[in-house]
Amino acid sequence: MSEPDFPPSSGPGGILPVSTLNRLVRETLERSFPLMWVGGEISNLTRASSGHLYFTLKDAQAQVRCTMWRNRAQLLPFRPENGMRVEARALVTLYELRGDFQLSVENLRRAGVGNLFEAFTRLKERLAAEGLFDPAARRPLPRFPRAVGVVTSPAAAALRDVLATLARRAPNLPVVIYPAPVQGADAGAALTGALAKAGGRAAADGVDLILLVRGGGSMEDLWAFNDEALARAIRACPVPVVSGVGHETDFTIADFAADLRAATPTVAAELASAGYHAAAAELSSLARHLQRSLQRKIETCSQRLDRAAFRLVHPRERLLRTHSGLESLRERLTRHARLGVERRQQQVSRLALRLQACRPQLSAPQRQVDQLARDLARGLDAFVTAHRSRLANLESHLQHLAPQAVLARGYSIARNAEGHILRSGGELRPGELVSVELSEGGFDAEVLDSHP
Repeated sequence: MSEPDFPPSSGPGGILPVSTLNRLVRETLERSFPLMWVGGEISNLTRASSGHLYFTLKDAQAQVRCTMWRNRAQLLPFRPENGMRVEARALVTLYELRGDFQLSVENLRRAGVGNLFEAFTRLKERLAAEGLFDPAARRPLPRFPRAVGVVTSPAAAALRDVLATLARRAPNLPVVIYPAPVQGADAGAALTGALAKAGGRAAADGVDLILLVRGGGSMEDLWAFNDEALARAIRACPVPVVSGVGHETDFTIADFAADLRAATPTVAAELASAGYHAAAAELSSLARHLQRSLQRKIETCSQRLDRAAFRLVHPRERLLRTHSGLESLRERLTRHARLGVERRQQQVSRLALRLQACRPQLSAPQRQVDQLARDLARGLDAFVTAHRSRLANLESHLQHLAPQAVLARGYSIARNAEGHILRSGGELRPGELVSVELSEGGFDAEVLDSHP
């Protein structure tokens, strides 16, 4: 350690003021001693109203005063008490006002945690190198699990927190408890066995998600969750596993191996019931929307009903109104009918007068028509007589030309076997049969000889 450089004194004879001395000593101590871990037993513990902690750290041969400021003390995962053996990460300093040598403590842990932390770090690094903590291997949580398994101690406060949270957020979600101690020498093996049992019975129990939970505590209290076999059992579990061990600042090997880490057991239960809770919130929103829609519909119908009620009258009053309307219509119809008849009568009278004025004198045309009718009758008789005479002459000529009239004068008609009329003797051959038609009857004959 180098000798500190003292500034020149402003006092007579080169004498340093006490404040300057204490300041120089403090600066020398803080510069010479880095942050270090110091172990001992807590005594004379005082908790100030400001939240600062004042205590003495001692062993069998010595002691040193310690101060821990509120911003550091409120982050401790445990409550320091007198007689507790701890390890303090502190800065060596001097309280200038009183010249007290002391340690400014930045962190506290229970004695022995240092070795445990080293073992925790080595196991974490080894399992991470194997790929046991690979994020790609983590499975998503089911949104609506059929049932949730909980691996924890039945007497643990964490179980009560989980059950209370699930009952509040998803009251219909079944919970299957797989009991195991969460603290002690055999807790790691018991937790591993309980988790293996939960995974083996998951299908039979209908469990789709397992919560591995425990309340807060020291590193020694949580050490069962740093078991290597438990970490491997988590990865081998057939259903997703959520780790909710300790407080938000606590980390265990189980947290890194789990499919999802929850800050607390309560948060683990919230994650398990997130789907049901979101669905319930969505249903509540839909119910509110439906209620508002129904309310608007009811209001609209009420307004329509009110308007209809205003128009609605008693049947007797409606009949009276209808009767009054019918009477008015009857009177109007009678009046209009009478007026219409009168107008039609007047119109007929006017038309009759006009027709009378326009009526022609028919006596002379009638005489002319009678004369034409007589002339037509005489002409028709003459026309018929002339045509009858002509028809008689034509009939007489026709009688002279008719074949029967010719046959009657002694002639005959001869036909061959095909029925053709014979006009020349050259058409006949000896032995051929012919038929002869007379004026009355006829006969068949055989040709003996023919002459052209």
